[in-house]
Amino acid sequence: MLIKAGLLALFLATSLAVGFATRSRNRSVDSFVLGGRSVGPWLTAFAYGTSYFSAVVFVGYAGQFGWRFGISAVWIGLGNAFIGSLLAWVVLARRTRLITHHLGSATMPDFFGKRLNSPNLKLAASVITFVFLIPYTASLYNGLSRLFEMAYHVDFVVCIVIMAVITGVYVIIGGYTATAVNDFIQGIIMLAGIVMVIGAALGVNGGFIGSMKALANVTDPAADGMPGAFASMFGPNPLDLLGVVLLTSVGTWGLPQMVAKYYSIRSEKNISTGTVISTVFAVIVAGGCYFLGGFGRLFPVDVAASGYDAVIPSMLSGFSDWMIGIVIVLVFAASISTLSSLVMSSASTFTLDFLRGGLVKDMDEKRQLLTIRWLIAGFIAVASAIAVIQYKGGLSFIAQMMGISWGALAGAFLAPFLYGLYARWMTSAAVWANFIFAASVMILNIFVRPAFPAIIQSPINCGAFVMLAGLAIVPAVSLVTPKLGRGHLDRVFSCIEPNTAGTGRQFLKAE
Repeated sequence: MLIKAGLLALFLATSLAVGFATRSRNRSVDSFVLGGRSVGPWLTAFAYGTSYFSAVVFVGYAGQFGWRFGISAVWIGLGNAFIGSLLAWVVLARRTRLITHHLGSATMPDFFGKRLNSPNLKLAASVITFVFLIPYTASLYNGLSRLFEMAYHVDFVVCIVIMAVITGVYVIIGGYTATAVNDFIQGIIMLAGIVMVIGAALGVNGGFIGSMKALANVTDPAADGMPGAFASMFGPNPLDLLGVVLLTSVGTWGLPQMVAKYYSIRSEKNISTGTVISTVFAVIVAGGCYFLGGFGRLFPVDVAASGYDAVIPSMLSGFSDWMIGIVIVLVFAASISTLSSLVMSSASTFTLDFLRGGLVKDMDEKRQLLTIRWLIAGFIAVASAIAVIQYKGGLSFIAQMMGISWGALAGAFLAPFLYGLYARWMTSAAVWANFIFAASVMILNIFVRPAFPAIIQSPINCGAFVMLAGLAIVPAVSLVTPKLGRGHLDRVFSCIEPNTAGTGRQFLKAE
């Protein structure tokens, strides 16, 4: 117990120290929310990766999909790396950095408002962001509580309080800079930890070859009698596997807390470097998590009684105290980095896009900073309360809560954001239609799920459906609705298109 507690205490002390060390850099809203748009490639790439992968992935997704798909769950991790990281950076990073700086946008809702010249769209996007980030945040707490109970034999409320207090203190004091520096430290812990955990787990069954042989002998009625299904390349259910790959990989393109990382990067050269770092990080961490989860059936766990969230904790329960301590710090680092990103995104969005200029007409910079800090604390408190209620009531699995959140956010924002960066023809009406469609479908999926077609009853598959549907809805509605004025569009894209006051490449290098 002393070993496990000592490792955790060292990690928590480091996180707090970073928060206090960076507090002097937060004298403006831009520096507090975006680090002054001058963050280097390593910090940005690690911030992207650690915001991407948390206890939801390590405990919820790796456990559930490793159990359902076996070793083929690794495709999810590879999809996260090459679609959710590499391709996302290539397609989105440079244009996002250029246009958001050009428009003076610090959040995704503000981008929609200025890109489409519609304050009401900005308000709608801020409400969707604030509401649907709550279940995502609550899921982080519950994933970590499973491991805390296994390692420390303490009530999960203790875990929630510790995580909430530590995150709140260093984010409120240090802002985005503290978050980025801590993300870098936490990312290093995640990289080293996942390699060590995989080695320990495979060693239980005679290494990689022995584990694969044992997995090939596992049978389950869910595999329809397919021999060796859980050790095969595409597993027992390739279509469901594809749905998970799409939601968790393409879905990140529309998540506000992920896209915000592009706003803060310093230069064009940094974008190229960050792309490589982010991809390598995702291959190791995401690929490693799902690879580990794929061997979950080789360890004693009663999924029917305890749920998928018990798979990974059961695998780890027989490890040495040192290894369990490392795992706790690994998952705590993954969770606290994602939590800090979520609360920063939600609080800044609600303040800058909903309160400022809306409910509060006169809001100077000092008041904005104070409001963001108070909302960070409030958002953490609300998500903590929901986590307690969800855990006590057993309302849904971790992965289901995350699926609802990801589905609504990615479904609402991915298509409008992607087209907004590249397509002059996108209309306000098309974005409204997509917002309403995505939010309505995901809310209905919560309350009337049995009425949905079988293939999209799962929040995961439903989220993938609304996300892909948005890519068709936005252009279809744009064809038959009024276009924006040419003068406004020329102003929006003047930092990108040639034959204007400098091409996008010159613009970013000049900064």
